[in-house]
Amino acid sequence: MTFQPIWPWWIMVPLVLAVAGLPAWAAVRRRPGRVDFRGGFLPAALVPLLLLASLRPGLPGGSVRGAAADLNVFFVVDTTSSIAAEDYGNGSRRLDGVRKDIIAIAGELPGARFSMITFDSQAVLRMPLTTDASALDTLTSVLEPQVTVYSTGSSVTVARTLLNERLKAARDSHPERARIVYYLGDGEQTSGKAPEPMRVDASLVNGGAVLGYGSGPGGRMKEKAGYSSADDAGYIQDRGSGSAGDAVSRIDEDALRQIAGQLGVPYVHRAEGDAVAPMMQTAKPGVLKETSESLEGRVELYWVPALGAFFLALWESLRVLRQLRQLRPAKTEVRQ
Repeated sequence: MTFQPIWPWWIMVPLVLAVAGLPAWAAVRRRPGRVDFRGGFLPAALVPLLLLASLRPGLPGGSVRGAAADLNVFFVVDTTSSIAAEDYGNGSRRLDGVRKDIIAIAGELPGARFSMITFDSQAVLRMPLTTDASALDTLTSVLEPQVTVYSTGSSVTVARTLLNERLKAARDSHPERARIVYYLGDGEQTSGKAPEPMRVDASLVNGGAVLGYGSGPGGRMKEKAGYSSADDAGYIQDRGSGSAGDAVSRIDEDALRQIAGQLGVPYVHRAEGDAVAPMMQTAKPGVLKETSESLEGRVELYWVPALGAFFLALWESLRVLRQLRQLRPAKTEVRQ
């Protein structure tokens, strides 16, 4: 029999001993010379059964074949103020769609190595290549737009140098792994001059897609007053000549298509509710590869103590209900 506890052993062992031992000892001590079987041991057995289930006992048996995506996946994410525009779905921010798609893509590529580069006024490597999908989830969940007062205009291709460096490093260290690039943004250029070409060597990119967020009518953007997600202020104002009121950001799909052509990947517009699978097929990120060796299978037995705990809890509940019924005050007849 094998165990795969949901917590580390150094937590499980003392917890099991404490929970199993202390209630039993208290039940014996409660009435010297007499063990309170129903009121002590049986209720106290409920927690040890649950703890045993949490140890996840099992028996070796059968085999399964492993599958993994032997890929290096690079997310290039727009974090300029415009990514906060509220024209994704029913008034949601474009960033909400970006977050959903990153997590969904990672879920479709188990075993892949993920890296993230964000860009606003400058490009920053937020996470080097790693197989830790939970780290990617955490980083994605805390992504926020650039603080508004620091925004001095941005280029949609400002990440080109950093992306090239990371792609070349990945190729040099593991040339056998395909390199996939997902560029997520709205294509809005605010630096005041035309964006420079991405200039990414075609041999460095084996697949991926440019994913566009936003709409033609555009959306307003909340100001970002600080680094906390709770630091939102009012809406960004349009301070251009002859303009007044809230600024509106609009997607530039022509710019996004141009970036896609320079990377050699397709462009896909993303809206709320769009499925991920068709986009993944268009991006051609590769397929899961079966490993050449079989992995040992396992028959789970955690359900046995869990089932025992269920019936014990049911029995105890019925016993308590009977006791409560006995405590009801008897009806008294009123004589005149």
